[in-house]
Amino acid sequence: MITIDGSHGEGGGQILRTALAFSALTQQDVRIENIRQNRPASGLKPQHLSCVLASQKLCNAEVKGAEICSKIVEFLPKKIEGQTLSVNIGTAGSMTLLMQSLLLPSFFADKKVRIKLTGGTDVSMSQPVDYFKNVFMPHIQEFCEKIELELGSRGYYPKGNGKIELHIAPKYKLSDYSSFSEFLKDIKTKTNPIKRIEQGNIISLHGISHASNDLKKAEVAERQAKSARILLGKYGVPIKIESEYCETLSTGSGITLWANFSSGAIMGADSLGARGKRAEIVGQEAAQNLAEEISSKAPIDHHLGDQLLPFMALTQNSSIKVSKITNHMKSNIHVIEKFLGKCFEIKENVINIV
Repeated sequence: MITIDGSHGEGGGQILRTALAFSALTQQDVRIENIRQNRPASGLKPQHLSCVLASQKLCNAEVKGAEICSKIVEFLPKKIEGQTLSVNIGTAGSMTLLMQSLLLPSFFADKKVRIKLTGGTDVSMSQPVDYFKNVFMPHIQEFCEKIELELGSRGYYPKGNGKIELHIAPKYKLSDYSSFSEFLKDIKTKTNPIKRIEQGNIISLHGISHASNDLKKAEVAERQAKSARILLGKYGVPIKIESEYCETLSTGSGITLWANFSSGAIMGADSLGARGKRAEIVGQEAAQNLAEEISSKAPIDHHLGDQLLPFMALTQNSSIKVSKITNHMKSNIHVIEKFLGKCFEIKENVINIV
């Protein structure tokens, strides 16, 4: 059984989510200790428990310690089974973070996987659903036959109740191989390396500005979009930012922006609204965040770099240049290498597979 110290590095929920994903994929038992030790309220919170229980169902795992506030979880996986998973986090816990524990093993299930989630779509300290769909998904779609995300409704803090569905059709099935090592050896030869070193030229800018229906009269979504558009106008390329409203249980707003480059790279950034925070500030904040990523001259923003690491680990000769190396990335690499052995090398802001 692999033992992982959950207090390592940034010591947050990322360690748990990555460990669950690679335990299910590699079929190796894992024990995660000191879960979220470096957070004010350590142990499993509802969204982390949802990760454990959903992962358990995906691969019919035996689990110990699956309860709120638990600081130790033992996860003993079995076969990854294509199925329909329905998960209600019960709070505005991030659904895109929860998917980090399910996505990787679902890509290699024995048949199609349908994931129906209820929770937060646009909440603090996590990627918004629009970033997941428009920035992250295009970079990993080669690893499966098909991946589609349907947004049913948005969920803002504190009540959540947003709804999304993710449909995954596997291209490579772990069940077709006699062992994970055989699977890994084969998939390394069949998948193209993830190569993103040069940023290239910006060819277009896009975005989605959204708000709850009760903010429609104040034109919050339009104002967020307008202020972002003004700041991004300096790039002199086509800009398309959509504005939309939706029925939600909690008042909220936000905007996600992304840039498409001639190299094929996509970088993103976002900002959330808050009580007392003017819509114009929300839009400016997102645009400034994106401008900072662009000015790094890297083709991969630091949030995307973190999410690409698990997929890079299944390839050979992959190499990405990120806007900056974060503790999140280092913690993610630490967990991945617990399962796969040494496979990453960092040189300044470039991450290589070795």
